[in-house]
Amino acid sequence: MNSDARPPERRLGFAACFALVVGSMIGSGVFMLPVSLAKFGWNAVAGWGVSIAGALALAVTLAALAKRFPDVGGPAGYVGAAFGPVAGFLVGWAFWVSMWVSCSALAAAGASYLSVFMPALAGSPTLAALAFVWAVTLVNLVSVQAAGRFQVLTMLLKLLPLVVAGIIMVLLLAREGTAVLTPFPAEGLSLGAISTAGAITLFALLGFETVCGAADRVVQPERNIPRAIIFGTLFVGAIYLVVCSGIVLMMPAAELAASNAPFKDFVEQHWAPGPGLLVALFAVISVLGAMNGFTLLQGELPLAMARRGMLPRWFGHTDRRDIPLRGLLLGSSLSTTLIISSGSGTLGGLFTAMALLTTSSALWFYLACAAVALKFRMVLPVALLAGLFSIWTLVGAGWQAGGLSLVLMLAGLPLYFRARSEARRLAVLSHI
Repeated sequence: MNSDARPPERRLGFAACFALVVGSMIGSGVFMLPVSLAKFGWNAVAGWGVSIAGALALAVTLAALAKRFPDVGGPAGYVGAAFGPVAGFLVGWAFWVSMWVSCSALAAAGASYLSVFMPALAGSPTLAALAFVWAVTLVNLVSVQAAGRFQVLTMLLKLLPLVVAGIIMVLLLAREGTAVLTPFPAEGLSLGAISTAGAITLFALLGFETVCGAADRVVQPERNIPRAIIFGTLFVGAIYLVVCSGIVLMMPAAELAASNAPFKDFVEQHWAPGPGLLVALFAVISVLGAMNGFTLLQGELPLAMARRGMLPRWFGHTDRRDIPLRGLLLGSSLSTTLIISSGSGTLGGLFTAMALLTTSSALWFYLACAAVALKFRMVLPVALLAGLFSIWTLVGAGWQAGGLSLVLMLAGLPLYFRARSEARRLAVLSHI
């Protein structure tokens, strides 16, 4: 069925939008992030503080844009309205790239926790991660409603590991005081380490922007999207700062760096094996929920861009169940290719590499949205902070991740010019 024949049905209310924001953030790395942050210690805590402040600035900026431009199809439309169609396309494409790259990182995190129950997976990180990618893709092939219901369910379940870890931390601090924490470094904090840690931690906060890409499906988008973005980011940021920092500071760095399931190991160390296994199970569920949110966007974003002439008409079709099948399958196929080509021998290594690439891809989108807000003189102090934070974090991610994300963004340009060629051809035919 050609989706150009009718607009998409608006089926997502505030609850679904909030679940999409929270569900895409929780599970988007936090359950493996302590491994990547183990060597940073207190610098990681400072990195969390910076990334949460930056994420809130970005969330407020995006909320303002969503309210100002409720019907332009999300991030590509925001930037296109300010800087022209080519800029809009590049940002929309970078946003889409960050979706399927993020699924690669999440698949590694999910496989890592599942290896607790199936140890053989630790020796086959590529196959394990691919199984996660295609399992979630199948859920999204059923229907938009099925993906939405799955998102609400997993959002509720995924909070359990965070709550359990948080309670243990409170009890430890109450019983033993600050002696359970890694000592503050005598040399003080390092700006370079904070910058790198901030780039890594930002990955766990990605997801607040996902609801913007589904704007065409949202009921009252000018009201529900801003509320979901701001409340969701505040909710998740507070949880992350306490729980993830606690694990980094309460576990030996060498032990933490070698862990395949840091939340599970932390709970077992301070409680018992049984609850630790339960935490690992719910961490797997959490990762599935985050992957579901990003996978939903893999199909929805190209569909919205195709309707606005930014992508070829090939992307603008849905099947008889109103599913944007082509963009969805293309994104999962590219995620598969990225996982296979990564060459990482461990699940932790695969996760860290994909996390930095995801963050870099998303930062181009964030930076452009901050520029849009500045151009239209919207939430000026916050938008300026969001722009500076995006540049700072992009530098912290490193030249390799930043360079590859730029290449992936520019690689979409031939598709944009193909779409423009199609539009010109159709315009000529319409006058014949």
